[in-house]
Amino acid sequence: MSKKMIALGFEGSANKIGVGVVTLDGTILSNPRHTYITPPGQGFLPRETAQHHLQHIIPLVKSALETAQITPKDIDCICYTKGPGMGAPLQVSAIVVRVLSQLWKKPIVGVNHCVAHIEMGRIVTGADDPVVLYVSGGNTQVIAYSEGRYRIFGETIDIAVGNCLDRFARVLTLSNDPSPGYNIEQI
Repeated sequence: MSKKMIALGFEGSANKIGVGVVTLDGTILSNPRHTYITPPGQGFLPRETAQHHLQHIIPLVKSALETAQITPKDIDCICYTKGPGMGAPLQVSAIVVRVLSQLWKKPIVGVNHCVAHIEMGRIVTGADDPVVLYVSGGNTQVIAYSEGRYRIFGETIDIAVGNCLDRFARVLTLSNDPSPGYNIEQI
């Protein structure tokens, strides 16, 4: 029986930092995360969010490896969110990934945040060729796979739905824990 390919992945494009271990078939072996929580009614700023990520990223790496019961030698590649997202928080993951890649002699795979969400959805639902309404803090797009790649067929040009919900939650002085959209739904 052949060894399953294992990736260590980093996601830190906004106020949540996560480090996960996943196999090529989509089996999640670990997925610890930590969310930067601001006072109700306040948003999160890039510099403070990056400082949060920097405080939590190494403990998350240790937790991910321990929970998955693997060591760095078991890892085949290290993946990270390359974008889109907030610049300063993205840099934290990118730098840690580059250091670990050098220390552990592992290849790096940069991942598009939007495409990663779509691919996770495909794995979970078993969809072959979905047309997706992608809604996040910074993007609202209609995306589909066409001619060998994901293509954007439409998008908002004023404010992304996720950003709109975030702003509305701040006006209502709702917490961003676990997320502004969830908290809006609850009231």
